[in-house]
Amino acid sequence: MAKMAFQHQAGTAMECLSIPITLHKEQDFDKEGREILKCGFKIGGGIDQDYKKSPQGYTDNGIYVTEVHEGSPAAKAGLRIHDKILQCNGYDFTMVTHKKAVSYIRKNPVLNLLVARKGVTST
Repeated sequence: MAKMAFQHQAGTAMECLSIPITLHKEQDFDKEGREILKCGFKIGGGIDQDYKKSPQGYTDNGIYVTEVHEGSPAAKAGLRIHDKILQCNGYDFTMVTHKKAVSYIRKNPVLNLLVARKGVTST
């Protein structure tokens, strides 16, 4: 039997609805004047993390949105705190380390995300 999105064990089948979100990063400059692309959200989790120590109380090793900055590209795209990122540009985020997820998010100017959201894609 396939598990729902929020009690998922990495490497096993998952059955859930997902919300497509397209996020276009905004150009900005860092303190040294170098061009950077900002997305306006932070993540937590990953298969290398202990979700039982999560201050947010997450129930698996997925990649979760832990912060969304007001007025940011993430907020404008509809991303919300506690969304679970299932895919990013077709890349499976259900079996990824935290570092790999951050790296993948940073390298792409446009993020086509599939997310699970409690109360919307599950109960």
